[in-house]
This record gives sequence, structure tokens and C-alpha cells, in this order.
Amino acid sequence: MAKNLKLKIIPLGGLNEIGKNLTVFEFGNDIVVLDCGMAFPDETMPGIDMVIPDISYLEKHRDKIRGIVLTHGHEDHIGGIPYFLKKINVPIYGTRLTLGLVECKLKEHHLLSKTKLMRVKAGDSVKLGAFRVEFIHTNHSIADAVAIALHTPVGIVLHSGDFKIDTTPIEGGMLDVAKFGELGNKGVLALLSDSTNVERPGYTMSESTVGDTFDDLFRGAFDKRIIVATFASNIHRVQQIINAAYRYNRKVAVSGRSMENVVEVAMNLGYMTVPNGVMISIDEIHKYRPNQLCIITTGSQGETMSALSRMAFSEHRKVEIVPGDMVIVSASPIPGNEKAISTVINELFKKGAEVIYKSLENVHVSGHACQEELKLLISLVKPKFFIPVHGEYRHLMLHAALAERAGIPAKNIALADIGQVIELAHHSIKQTATVPSGVVLIDGLGVGDVGNLVLRDRKHLAEDGIIVVTVTIDKKTGAILCGPEVLSRGFVYVRESEDLMEDAKNAALLALQKCQNKRVKDWVGIKNSLKTAMSDFVYAKTKRKPMILPIIMEL
Repeated sequence: MAKNLKLKIIPLGGLNEIGKNLTVFEFGNDIVVLDCGMAFPDETMPGIDMVIPDISYLEKHRDKIRGIVLTHGHEDHIGGIPYFLKKINVPIYGTRLTLGLVECKLKEHHLLSKTKLMRVKAGDSVKLGAFRVEFIHTNHSIADAVAIALHTPVGIVLHSGDFKIDTTPIEGGMLDVAKFGELGNKGVLALLSDSTNVERPGYTMSESTVGDTFDDLFRGAFDKRIIVATFASNIHRVQQIINAAYRYNRKVAVSGRSMENVVEVAMNLGYMTVPNGVMISIDEIHKYRPNQLCIITTGSQGETMSALSRMAFSEHRKVEIVPGDMVIVSASPIPGNEKAISTVINELFKKGAEVIYKSLENVHVSGHACQEELKLLISLVKPKFFIPVHGEYRHLMLHAALAERAGIPAKNIALADIGQVIELAHHSIKQTATVPSGVVLIDGLGVGDVGNLVLRDRKHLAEDGIIVVTVTIDKKTGAILCGPEVLSRGFVYVRESEDLMEDAKNAALLALQKCQNKRVKDWVGIKNSLKTAMSDFVYAKTKRKPMILPIIMEL
């Protein structure tokens, strides 16, 4: 039967983009979902809180889904889970820390009691329909990260997850080279590999090197308060910051909800070791001198509502940046966040802080493999077919070229996009149909109720403002009873543009009179006439195109 059937690999996120990773593996009547992440909105999505994958294909095939398998606990791999579970409730398989972070999300969404969480560890295998799923220890910027080997009827398919090769990791030992080599000797049909750092030559530095930099900075800042911004989920980084603070007799407070949640989970599960008396509440920092304090905070990506941003713009309730503070930004920008981070760093400098960031010191190392590690994985695994994943188009292209240099024929490399179906058999790989895919936008409590038309209107309002024309007409005769009145928001300052607004009112009145003369009485006709007349008038006078909103009331 296996010879006649093909394995379908369907990425619904994480290709030609950074984030919202979700990959579907389908064989016959069985589906395994790998990861379910979110992404941050970009500048084309005003007002949006987060972005998750479109799972309408999975909703249609919900009866086939045997479970969600997680590679690690970063937001771009687990952030979409609560929204997935509200539509499709299936078991979730993950390592201890990963599930600990998932539990926090499920509690917030009141889903914990309804969800089946299955804890696994590196080395374990679970049977999910036609698949045997094997979990393999890797190194990443979060503990308990794993690669996934899917043993399928057509062969072994290996997904690297996010990884690097760290020979001196903070915790958990080096990536399981022996297991990757063993799978390679058995024969791996296809490798899906992380492309994030493919532009960087050489090897990614070990996480432990950051600890040496922190030690130097803490030792030299004997008279300063130290504030460190980093990814909340990078508990190895947080551990090294705490270690440095302890060595130099500083108390540690954390700020930012996600940082507080992750530190609590990591401490409860034993992934972080904190000496007694080191941790204090952010409410207690006023009890200590600046040189006795270290504050660990969120906001390394310049997020508007993050703790570091609020500190930089004097909006934080507990922490005020003062001259002499040392602020360490221990992260590199996610593509698209460079401007936001730059803005925050500039504000910190304006407040007199000494700001240390990656271009000045080695205060961050990546959690993703560089070119030599990517080639090493290919050499260990010796896959027949190769699919680059987790990256924008240029990353996928460069990774495909690197795989070709490592000995994989070009015809055996699949460059895909989200929604494309990759069919895999013993001796063939091809891209066939497409399935529904894309983005679902989260705005407050609304899930998917903001679409392209709403975003277009928001951009229009933000860029050009709005003019509202109100008029009251007689229901029977169509005669003007009141108005037209013209209001402006975000277009011009009315008090300084009275002549323009008066002329706009006259243009609206003229359009209404034309409608009367032509005996146009229906709302749609009157609105369109008003809209066209006002748009033409405003553009002729100002060369601007604000949104025109006619409001007609009948009496």
C-alpha cells in the first residue's frame, strides 16, 4: 500500500516569512501537525495584535488529525495554539518546558482543563496513526528544544526545528550528533531544515560566551543600576544574568508579564537555579541602592507596550530611567523590528543611560545554525530530498544553494511556499496542488474579523484622514432639511482652514442640488454623488485623498 500512497507535506506557515510556523504531514487518513506559532504584525497591519496561520484546511480534515507535535517553546512555534484548540481540540506532544509554557497560555484562555497535554523527552517515540514520531535533542536559545524524526510508510522525514550546534551549552548537553548520524545511516528520505541564519558564514557562537561578557559588564558597573532586556523565553540567558548579578551582590527583579511567567515556569520546573534571597519583586526596588540592583525586562525587540519601551518613554509605573543607568539590550533584531529597537535605544540615550547593544558588545548570540552547521547537518543526515524551511524567500534560496553545494542534486530540492502541497514518495518529490493558507489577524478579542478591506481602511485613515459629510433630507421630496455639515479628522486643522472647509461645504451642497435636479432620491445614488464631488474638490485643492464618509438622515 505504501508504494501507491504518498506523504503530503503542507506548510501553512514559516515559509517566505519569519514566524507563525506550522507544518502539516498527511499520509492516508492520518495527519500530524508540527508546531503552531504566531508572528508579529508588520507596518501594513495597523492595530493588529498578532498574526496566526490560516488553518481552514485542517478544519476541513479535523477527523484525520492525530495530534500537534512541538519542537520548542518559542512564540513563533506555540503562540497560535490557544486559537487552534478553540477550533480543533487534539492532543499536544512536547517536552517539559515547552508544555509548561503552553500551560500558561491555556490558563489565560481557560482551555487547560479541556486540553490533553502529553509530555515527552528527547529519545522518546510516540505512535500517531501511520506515523512514529521520534524526539531528538538539539541546542537552541531555549531549553528542551527537539528535532522531529517522522517514521512514515514512505521513509524517514526529519525536521530540524530551530537549532544550532553548541559544544558548550548552558544546560542539557550538545545536540545529539550520534542520533542524527544513526538516522543518516538508516536512510533519511527528506530533511526540512531551519534557514534563519543561512546568510551567516561559519558557526554560531556558544551561549556560554555571553556569560563572560555579562561578567565583564557587571564587574565594571560597580556604581550603576543594570537593566537587561532579552527574550523572555531565553532562560539560559536569564540564568546567566542572574548568575552575574549574584556574583556581584545584586538583587534581581523581573519586569514584563511574559518575563514573569517564563521565569516562574522555569524555576518551578527546575530549569533555572536561583540562590535564596536574590530575587525580589519589582515593587521592592526602591528599598535598594542603584548599584545593588539588576532588572531583567522584556522589550528587546522595541515592542510598543513592552516594559523596556515604557521605561524609555517614562510610561513605566515602577521604573524610571535616570542618568547613570546601564541598559543592556541582549538580543538581535527580528527582521522588520530594526526601526522600533533603534527608537527605544535613542530614547534611552536621551535619558542619560549607558546603552550596550550587540553592535557594541557580545551581549547576544543567535540560537540558529550558521552555514557550516547547516552543512554539517546535511552531511550527517545524508537526505535524498531537501526542503529549506523557516525563513524569507532569500533564506530559502540561499539554503537550497548551500544544500546543492553539499551534494544534494537540484532536482531533489523543493522550494515551497505556504499552502503548497509537497508530495513525497520513495523516489520522487513534487509540488502539486495548493490548499487555503495565509494569515488570520488577531485584534483584541476578535479573531479573523479584520480582513484586507478593514486594513485598507485603517491605512487610508492613518495616511490621509477622514472627511464626514452629514445631511438631512425629506423622505418624500428629497429636499434638504439640514446641512450639509462637513467635519474633518486627521485631514486638516479646521480652525486654520475655515475657507477650505466652507468651500467643501459648498461643493457638497452643489452635488446635492444636482441630485435633486435629476430626481435622484435613493441613498446609494446620493452618497456616491457626494463622495465623488468631495473627492474631486479636495484633491483639486490639496492633492490629498482623505476617506470621504457621507451620512444621510431622512425625516
